[in-house]
Amino acid sequence: MPDPLPLLERLIAIDSVNPDLSPGGAGESAAAGFCAQWLGERGFELHRLERRPGRPSLVAVARGSGGGRSLMLNGHLDTVATGTYDGEPLTPRIQDGRIYGRGAFDMKSGVAAMMAAAARATSGSPLRGDVILACVADEEHASFGTEEVLETFTADAAIVTEPSLLEVTLAHKGFAWYEVEILGRAAHGSRPDLGVDAIAKAGHFLVALEDLGRRLAAAGGHRLLGPGTVHASVIEGGEGPSTYPARCLITIERRTVPGEDAHTVRAELTDLLDRLAATVPDFRYVLRDGLHREPFEADPGSDIARVLLGQAERALGHPPMIRAEPFWTDCALLTRAGIPCLLFGADGGGAHADTEWADIASVHQVTDILTATITEFCA
Repeated sequence: MPDPLPLLERLIAIDSVNPDLSPGGAGESAAAGFCAQWLGERGFELHRLERRPGRPSLVAVARGSGGGRSLMLNGHLDTVATGTYDGEPLTPRIQDGRIYGRGAFDMKSGVAAMMAAAARATSGSPLRGDVILACVADEEHASFGTEEVLETFTADAAIVTEPSLLEVTLAHKGFAWYEVEILGRAAHGSRPDLGVDAIAKAGHFLVALEDLGRRLAAAGGHRLLGPGTVHASVIEGGEGPSTYPARCLITIERRTVPGEDAHTVRAELTDLLDRLAATVPDFRYVLRDGLHREPFEADPGSDIARVLLGQAERALGHPPMIRAEPFWTDCALLTRAGIPCLLFGADGGGAHADTEWADIASVHQVTDILTATITEFCA
């Protein structure tokens, strides 16, 4: 039966740094090529999607005999940068039951587990339903990989194999980015009668934004995720010590929970800014939309949740913990496409950090649980 550990070692050794995060990064081509060769040798039907040259996603399908439910396993091939990694990021190292290397935890452990599990589950007589592996590009930046996959492929359910510490993730936050440009009037520093200080006006906005954050926290928020949050992440403005600044640009991130989206957040920010414009002399602004991604919440009573939770309990000897994540994953895109999904993956630590590792025993456990889940769901 395929062992996920050698697969994980091979995947760690392949540079797949996301070039949208780190200019000059290798991208996903080599990793997708390795996955294609391995899965092709085991009879999977291969589809390489590469709308952006050098940034492929791989979809591998084991066709069922018919009449069964299809299941998609989704994992991303890209990693964050290796430059600050403590040691050799592309040389997998095994020590004390852990495997170290960039991507070991986030999330080549999940990719290795889902590949091995799918190969195990389909190695004998075909299941009735299709098993679909989506090894995708760009999750660490804008998730165009999963978006491209979902234009062509669908399934009756999905599991995203992001690391979850052997717990089952049923919800996570979304996010929405905005730019707020506060408008002033440039003038010589000696002429306050002519100038309007955009940076000083921006201070009113920052105070109001902090107050909005306090109000969100006090509201309680979602049962698993708690409240949404907001913060100013980048600020720039000014041209020199003797000039009144004509503009101050502030980038805002709003983390959202189910029930909130880009429209509700825009209305929230517009209301805040309009109140400042009505009460602060010479306050003017422009609000621009940036990237936004929806929050995610799974139905704990869905068929895929029932099957995975049952198989995890059998393997672990106890009901798995239910968790929610503050960060965003491709689960939200799958849910938006009408595919019931949840998130389940290995234990470990160091995502995006100087040292990254996955617990080897947990990688084997995830593989076993995914194998059993595929077999039950697709049979």
